[in-house]
Amino acid sequence: MSKKQAYEKELQAQLDEWSADIDKLKAKADAATADKQLEYYKKIEELQSMQDNANKKLTELKKAGDDAWEDIKVGIDSAWDSLGSAFKSATSRFK
Repeated sequence: MSKKQAYEKELQAQLDEWSADIDKLKAKADAATADKQLEYYKKIEELQSMQDNANKKLTELKKAGDDAWEDIKVGIDSAWDSLGSAFKSATSRFK
């Protein structure tokens, strides 16, 4: 397996984990009071938007040639870091 393929696999696993986290937040939102639900759903929408962006970056990476993928890796790492921070913030906030 090439470095690029390993990196893609790692990113996909993280996206899958974040999808599961969003599902957990949705379940908590459904069980919350009406005023809290609004807060949950607003954050869930934010996270889903960020996740969509990360998914687009992953698709971009998959389409990149073996020699060009290193160039877009920096942008992808930045998007992943932002999304990771947002997930940590949301999950700790809604525990």
